[in-house]
Amino acid sequence: MSGELTKRNIYVQPLGLLRGSAFNDGVFKNLAGGNIYFSALKIIRREKNEITEQIIPLSTLDGYLEKQSDYIRQELEKLLKKITKTRETIDLISAPPLDPSNPLIQGILNITPDSFSDGGAFIDPEKSIAHAIHMIGAGADIIDIGGESTKPGAKPVTNELEKERVLPVIKALSEKNIPISIDSRNADVMKDAISAGANIINDVSALSHDPDSIKIAKETKVPVILMHALGTPETMQENPVYENVLLDIYDYLESRINFCIQAGIHRNRIIIDPGIGFGKTVDHNLQIISNLALFHGLGVPILVGVSRKSFIGKIIGESKTENRLAGSLAAAMVCLEQGAQIIRVHDVTQTRQAIAILQSAGRGKVTF
Repeated sequence: MSGELTKRNIYVQPLGLLRGSAFNDGVFKNLAGGNIYFSALKIIRREKNEITEQIIPLSTLDGYLEKQSDYIRQELEKLLKKITKTRETIDLISAPPLDPSNPLIQGILNITPDSFSDGGAFIDPEKSIAHAIHMIGAGADIIDIGGESTKPGAKPVTNELEKERVLPVIKALSEKNIPISIDSRNADVMKDAISAGANIINDVSALSHDPDSIKIAKETKVPVILMHALGTPETMQENPVYENVLLDIYDYLESRINFCIQAGIHRNRIIIDPGIGFGKTVDHNLQIISNLALFHGLGVPILVGVSRKSFIGKIIGESKTENRLAGSLAAAMVCLEQGAQIIRVHDVTQTRQAIAILQSAGRGKVTF
């Protein structure tokens, strides 16, 4: 079993994305089982640090594949199969299953005094519980509960303090049959949170921070969210550098998926998150958001967290996190238009409204 990072040498990004009533006809193919279709592929090759790109319309794909070597053709066919495969329902223990064919909202509940946006607002358990119930009522599908801040420069806390913050809230919410993800890097916290009623592990270190976390994920059989982060929260924003930000993140996430599968975790229990803001510059974040469809080649649901993050503030010149709603919604919509299945947000009501308009507009008929 190995979690070592290896570079793949071919990648496929769906292009020409269209939302609505398209169909699989050789001109369009379905993206991951949702209501988005694509009409072309960007085929990316990385050989000895040299990157080449080629755009192939689906209408000419068969002819293109015939001209390739057996290895290249087989790799492209495998990636295309992962891109088009319908994402399976995410089964949860003691909570309703999640259907990734429609956008899911993960509502953020930080039970910390120092989180970057709402630190201290919900440190009181009664306020936390009330806010979680409010988010579910507003349209959240999952409540993501964390007891340790992972903002840039954040210091780690003890497992005991983390559990003291999150366990009472998880227990109260689990009684209401609410899907809950535990946002933690620590196996001991994950274990007790799941015992208290959490249904999903959301680890910013992709199960790499604590060597026992993979064991907990395997034993509990809950879905896992594997996020990319460059470094730790304390150091991640100190001059992050990549050879190629998109391909490096892809390779890392692919290696962590393979690590989990080799450990006995089925692919249908895995979700990936490219980690916006976790060891990335503004330009890195924009590259990820603009090219998010690339990550469908990993063959699992994609979660993205853009809500109120600092790159939005830097672009619009807004230092107050609570004033970044419009930018957060715009970034989220760009991700959803590329087939992201889960959006992690602070502002559930507004995000649900934006999704409703996006989906309604996609049902509109084009007339000439």
